[in-house]
Amino acid sequence: MASAYEQLQQQLKQLPGLGYRSAERLALHLLVEKPARLPALVQALEEAARTVRRCTRCGNLAEGDLCVICADARRDQAVVCVVEHVPDLAAFERSGAYRGGYHVLHGKLSPMHGVGPADLNLAALTARLADGTVRELILALSNDVEGEATCHFLTQQLPPGGTVKVSRIGFGLPSGGGVLYADSVTLRSALEARREYS
Repeated sequence: MASAYEQLQQQLKQLPGLGYRSAERLALHLLVEKPARLPALVQALEEAARTVRRCTRCGNLAEGDLCVICADARRDQAVVCVVEHVPDLAAFERSGAYRGGYHVLHGKLSPMHGVGPADLNLAALTARLADGTVRELILALSNDVEGEATCHFLTQQLPPGGTVKVSRIGFGLPSGGGVLYADSVTLRSALEARREYS
C-alpha cells in the first residue's frame, strides 16, 4: 500500500500540467517547506468542491444559480460568445475586449472520441436561442475539424427566420509573428478572416 506522501504525489500528478517531477516538488513544498499553508489549501479545496458549480445559464463557474457574468446587468446578454471550456472564457475576460455574455460547451463534437451532442452543454444554449433573447452568436471554437463540425452543428440549431446573427472569430497570425513560421492552416485562416485596410 502506498504511503500518504506517495498518495498525495499521485493525486497531484493527475492534475493538468503536472508531471512526476512537478508533483513531487509541489508535495515536498507543501509537506516540508511550507506545511503551514496546507490547512488553508485543504479548506479552500473543500469549500470550492462544496459551493462551486456550473452556471445554469451559460455553464461558467458559479457559486449560485448564475455566474458573475450572467448576473451582471451591464453586460449585453443578447450577444453570446460560445466557447469550448471555462479557460477560453477566462482568456476573453482577461483581454477586456468583450462585454457580452458567454456559453461554455464543455467540449466540442468529436465522433472519433465518442463525444456527441448529448455530451455537450447544449440544452441551455438551445433554450436561450428559442426564447428570442439572443441576437448574435459568436462562435469562438478552435480552428480544427471538431471545432468546425461543432460550429456547423450549432448553426443548424438556430431558430428559423434568420433572427440570430452568427459570426466566427477570425484566426490568423499572432501579434509579432511572421508569415515564414506560420503553418498552412493559420495562413489560410488569416487570409479568410481578412478585412478592409483603411
